[in-house]
Amino acid sequence: MKKDLLSIRDMTSGDVDDLMETALRIKADIPSYLGRFRGKTIVLIFDKPSLRTRVTFEVAIHQFGGSAVYMPGKDISLGVRESVSDGARNLSRWVDGIVMRTFGHDIVEEFARSATVPVINALTDLEHPCQALACLLTLRERWGSARGKRMVFVGDGNNVAHSLMLLAPMAGMDFVMCCPPEYEPDADIERFADMAAHESGTLYDREQNPRIAVRGADLIYTDVWASMGQEEEADARARVFSGYQVNAALMANAGTGCLVSHCLPAHRDEEITSEVLDSPRSIAFDEAENRLHVQKAVLCHLIKA
Repeated sequence: MKKDLLSIRDMTSGDVDDLMETALRIKADIPSYLGRFRGKTIVLIFDKPSLRTRVTFEVAIHQFGGSAVYMPGKDISLGVRESVSDGARNLSRWVDGIVMRTFGHDIVEEFARSATVPVINALTDLEHPCQALACLLTLRERWGSARGKRMVFVGDGNNVAHSLMLLAPMAGMDFVMCCPPEYEPDADIERFADMAAHESGTLYDREQNPRIAVRGADLIYTDVWASMGQEEEADARARVFSGYQVNAALMANAGTGCLVSHCLPAHRDEEITSEVLDSPRSIAFDEAENRLHVQKAVLCHLIKA
């Protein structure tokens, strides 16, 4: 059967472990994988702007010897010029895989139902699975294992927070969501994360006070306060989130061994200070590098060479 990566919920803990091992092998021995996708073509459909996601997928495909076709969403206007289903059925006749970055998660789900080739979620408003996987790969490199560690997300209950809270129990990590009222995660995602944590013997928790939330944290994660499509809310969100900045004082509350990360791009000195983002405790740029390697692993697992 065709396999997709639309959500972290599409994976098991065994899948995650296999993916991490593949990514580490690829990173350690890139030449062995050169040419793996020779003759393969993968299309990238992007409705949203991108630096890391687009470049890392294109580089991964090219290093594997395949061809990447970049298609800005406005050029094909799925759901307007033709139905999402018809677009998926057409593309499936020509390419070997589809990477999709769009707004509504329902769009990528509808697309995948009609596609006969693997579909990879490169970001929707609900989830960003590749980002979460890159974070875990970076933690595996730092710690060997993330089991027993505590991750605290400080900020908006957004797509990155969703994928991280779903992934944490698979990695044996506790997860604490720290956000102001009315900016909580999606209720269904949160219920699933809490259930998965209970089943795995880990913890899912929610805390409004950042100083309390980060106590005992091994990793503090943050993201912009206003995501793509929320620009009109930026000023209002800045006022609400002003007490949620990740700065030196908050890091001191967590203890000296705590790491910090950000999915990038960062609004420096808003949700995170430059002092913290550029400090030796920051793994944000290591994580950005690992987007390349973990996405190579995803491609290897989903697309037959």
